Amino acid sequence: MSKNVVIIGANRGIGLELVKQYKAAGHHVIAMCRKSSKALSESGCEIVENIDVTDDALVENIAASVPVASIDILIHNSGILDPDTINSIDFESMRRHFDVNSLGALRTVLGLQSKLKNGSKIGIVSSRVGSIDDNTGSNNYAYRVSKTAVNMVGKCLSIDLKDAGIAVALLHPGYVRTEMTKHNGHMDVDESARGLIKRMEELSLDTSGIFVHTSGEVLNW
Repeated sequence: MSKNVVIIGANRGIGLELVKQYKAAGHHVIAMCRKSSKALSESGCEIVENIDVTDDALVENIAASVPVASIDILIHNSGILDPDTINSIDFESMRRHFDVNSLGALRTVLGLQSKLKNGSKIGIVSSRVGSIDDNTGSNNYAYRVSKTAVNMVGKCLSIDLKDAGIAVALLHPGYVRTEMTKHNGHMDVDESARGLIKRMEELSLDTSGIFVHTSGEVLNW
């Protein structure tokens, strides 16, 4: 059965690959981003540009930009990564990471809440580096902190939306070879996206609030 799938942050990398795979599976895909790319424009999906996840007004106006009455699957993929170390911490960069990576997800979910229904699913692309228990390498303070914060955002949403029949997952895509990682990594975007789609298929109210690797491994907070 065709589903309405909305992907935030869809013009490149994992977001773009999710668009392609959901579209190939026969779903109605709406790709939302600040600015489209050539590859996204060629994907055949519906594209909504000028979506800035750092804009508080998104909470009030994003729903009007979605050309469907309801959303079956919502995936928030927008994010930034500017590397740092203890000797190069930039607090303005940390605030920017928090604004994009943490609050961005909260803004989009709140803004699209009216489009969600019983049975809808939300996937927030997080990262294993946001796990406190798993942190053995330090560095990337801004990115790590923002991903830990978005994990809490997603966990809270999973509790508050459960009575409405809406399930939420925090998704770790793996270490993926993308522009964000300067094409370093352990897997390509197609493998990562396939796993994320499978995790969204498996997601239910019973597992809502899960922090899960694209491989299916449940991750520690």
